[in-house]
Amino acid sequence: MSDGSETPGSVSRPVALALTTVGFLTLTIAGLGLTSLLTDTEVLAIPGLGQVPGAVGIASAGVAFGASGWRMLRATRPRYPHALWVTLVVYLAYGAATGLAALVVTEGPATALAVTGSLLVGWPGLVVAASAAVAAWSAVALVRTRAARPRWPWEDEDDE
Repeated sequence: MSDGSETPGSVSRPVALALTTVGFLTLTIAGLGLTSLLTDTEVLAIPGLGQVPGAVGIASAGVAFGASGWRMLRATRPRYPHALWVTLVVYLAYGAATGLAALVVTEGPATALAVTGSLLVGWPGLVVAASAAVAAWSAVALVRTRAARPRWPWEDEDDE
């Protein structure tokens, strides 16, 4: 159901945000896992970190995508270039949150900086940024598209 503020045929803003946030998290987790498998490298190759910094980073990236995506979709007519800002916010939130979690886990600022740097400069940051860009662009496309469901020729009421 729509509250009347949507254009006919478009997806409502909350639904578009929910779908693309789940899509972003799915793309990110799958992208990190497959890239790690194909390159035979760890996402966080620093010994002694455990899984907490990675989980905190992904969760923070999801929250950042949701918050910045909602801000992007609040506009009367969202624009595709705004997806770049969402991408930047998610990219920085992922690196910062993972670094802060590494700081808490290891209690060493050098390790936290190494984690943040390796993520943002290496391939994990690229995977997160690409996933955010695809999902943010998709959110704008879902809201802006005015397509209707497919119809068979005999369903048209105008011919009768």
